[in-house]
Amino acid sequence: MSYSSLFRSDEMSLIQLFIPSETASPTVAELGELGLIQFRDLNSDVNAFQRAFVNDIRRFDEMERHLRFFTVHIEKSDIYIRPIVDNTYATRVRSTQEIDELEQKIKEHERRITQMNRAQETLQKRYLELTEARHVLRETAVFLKEAVSRQDNIRHSFDEPTTPLLDPHDLEHGTTTDGEINQLNLGFVTGVIPRKKMQIFERILWRALRGNLYLNYAEIDEPITDPVTDEVLDKNVFIIFAHGRELLNKIKKISESLGATLYPVDANSEERRKKLMEITNSISDLNSVLQNTKNARRAELQKIAENLSAWITIIKKEKGVYHTMNLFNYDMNRKCLIAEGWCPTNEINQIHQALRTVTETSGSVAPSILRDIPTTKEPPTFHRVNKFTQGFQEIVDAYGVAKYTEVNPGLFTIITFPFLFAVMFGDFGHGFLVSIAAAYLIFNEKKFEKGGLGEILGMFFGGRYIILLMGLFSIYMGLIYNDIFSRSMSLFRSGFQWDFTNYTPGQPLEAKQIGIYPFGVDPAWHGTDNYLLFTNSYKMKMSVILGVIQMTFGIVLTVFNYTHFKKTLCIWTDFLPQILFMQSIFGYLVFTIILKWSINWWEVDVKGNRLHNSPPGLLNMLIYMFLQPGKVNPSDQLYPGQGFIQATLLLLALACVPWMLFAKPFILRQEHNKIRALGYHHPQTDTTRISSSTEEEGGAVVAEEMHVEEDFDFAETMIHQVIHTIEFCLGCISNTASYLRLWALSLAHAQLSAVLWDMSLKSVLGLSGILGAIALVVAFTLWFTLTVGILLIMEGLSAFLHALRLHWVEFNNKFYEGSGRKFEPFSFKAIGQEQEE
Repeated sequence: MSYSSLFRSDEMSLIQLFIPSETASPTVAELGELGLIQFRDLNSDVNAFQRAFVNDIRRFDEMERHLRFFTVHIEKSDIYIRPIVDNTYATRVRSTQEIDELEQKIKEHERRITQMNRAQETLQKRYLELTEARHVLRETAVFLKEAVSRQDNIRHSFDEPTTPLLDPHDLEHGTTTDGEINQLNLGFVTGVIPRKKMQIFERILWRALRGNLYLNYAEIDEPITDPVTDEVLDKNVFIIFAHGRELLNKIKKISESLGATLYPVDANSEERRKKLMEITNSISDLNSVLQNTKNARRAELQKIAENLSAWITIIKKEKGVYHTMNLFNYDMNRKCLIAEGWCPTNEINQIHQALRTVTETSGSVAPSILRDIPTTKEPPTFHRVNKFTQGFQEIVDAYGVAKYTEVNPGLFTIITFPFLFAVMFGDFGHGFLVSIAAAYLIFNEKKFEKGGLGEILGMFFGGRYIILLMGLFSIYMGLIYNDIFSRSMSLFRSGFQWDFTNYTPGQPLEAKQIGIYPFGVDPAWHGTDNYLLFTNSYKMKMSVILGVIQMTFGIVLTVFNYTHFKKTLCIWTDFLPQILFMQSIFGYLVFTIILKWSINWWEVDVKGNRLHNSPPGLLNMLIYMFLQPGKVNPSDQLYPGQGFIQATLLLLALACVPWMLFAKPFILRQEHNKIRALGYHHPQTDTTRISSSTEEEGGAVVAEEMHVEEDFDFAETMIHQVIHTIEFCLGCISNTASYLRLWALSLAHAQLSAVLWDMSLKSVLGLSGILGAIALVVAFTLWFTLTVGILLIMEGLSAFLHALRLHWVEFNNKFYEGSGRKFEPFSFKAIGQEQEE
């Protein structure tokens, strides 16, 4: 059994399955529960609509449509859908008979809901009509009294465009009888129109009829619900008086074109009262019927909501099973399905056990058969992760999935990523707050795993363990920097002592060193005039050291790849010159930084004379190492023999360039010429053909592959090596400079934290009394809000992105190819996660 670790991807095997037709569905379902096989498509040349199980998939598509129909109406009715509990029995893949019964049950529910929807819509339409008719009858009783006060008030024409449509006197009330309506020889049209169209309605009528009308309207206070869209509409009742049948017909057409509903009203008041009583009684009866229909429909939807989540899961599983079976070949002779797929080699025994379980459960005589297929194809990449390592692996996979059995940067990212983040974010207080937030997400992860966090919070929850380590490492770097919300911590006795004996106010005061602070930066540095100069130099050099160490480690990891893939030549032609080039220049720079730190430049002898020169500038030293090789100014010398060593290292670095450039192409060319001299002039072809049967008719060819070794092309190899050499040499310089972002962001974070403290809390800490307490509360609230919003979230996101770039560009490109494809097995767990999203 192969060893499984995060250092490399798991060993994969290409397996072949012979599944009897009668147990195909339960077998694939059991494999879906395991989630260990990524099936290959053996019917890639067959159209999706011509595959064997397309009708079954269409059947499940139709069932899914019904379930979506239920979901829409249940959510619309604000009914709680019971989620799926951890009950595998309720969501198990069903037998053919159970699926048929479930289909009939779903269809029956769909028929009932559709029938009740139609009945409810019909009743609501009738209720709407009766409600509007009731308001029309009520309002027209008032309108008719207003309209017959005097015949002279009914305008026959409007010659001036500025004349109002309705005269104010038309709204005066008068007492009339029904006979007076007939004496006026008027017809009228009544109806209901949406309120938002009322103004347009008036204008169109006035222009179309040239003012030969009398119009009045009133608003309906009762909300009117549209039975189709369920929207609440505001409507008005209107009545229009006009002379002649043609004008009345014209009014009706205009009204209907604007969405008005017309209702006939009798001119006789007694008939109107009778009609109003009939409509009122009908509304009362209709309300009762409509309420009963709504209750029955809601009860039916509640019944469906109890099992809806389980039904959706079952259908998705069944659909996934038949989608997978469409990838298989069908052997007519053996009456079985033939499948191929990739699986972890360590899990083959578990797959054997699952196949035996299905055979025993189904009572089938013919068992499913599994065999391992030798192949030269490159398998997919599978890294075993848990909830702790998953986030770090996704950071690497976002850059590129590792090539099969290639060294996986995800293992090292677990430590290096939060550490580099903390170098830029280092503050004890800020790290503590970040750790508390991450710990809260971790302790409540079971509650949050159920979903409902949204996209942004979901991303934070997915990276909760990354955030936790970032916070813990920030606490550690905060101790190194001696920073807690930009303040210092005196955890130990300071190594400096201030002498105020001869101190004059306004003059600079120099501290005397009396010891060494045990851990981190001495708190005496905080608040001094040269604090920024000290921390700048310290953090800048630390950034270079960390960058060179990480890049050197990346180059060393190439040895593991070359050894694993049996590329011994690359160790001598790629790794060795690269590591020598890197260490000759930048490794030497790290050495000089550490050496400079280790020397007490202010040390004096017994007579008080200084033993060393002023500390030399390392940047100038590195520049003159190239401009004046072998020469070092005595005043800038770090150690004896420095010029000779620098010249030697420079020559070694220059020698590594042609070594990287020419060694590999010419050695490969020499080996190729030897092969040609032996008579091998053509590409080698290795063909493997594995068939489920002999060349009889109906035999299904399951695995057919061809491995072609390409002919050697010296020009192409040389061009590739030139590009690789230039990229590496220039990359060493640019990548080392890129690590200076650690210094820059750390400086920015510390200074922003100090400014925030000085402008908020510092100014109110000296105040006393009630005013001081109020000012302190306000200032603390402001400081804490800005700390969380700016320093934790915005600065934290900035440091996260910069740490991400350092891993993707500066570290990964030293050894990581990232050209693989991810292992994506057929798994019901993945289907369930898609459903939750």
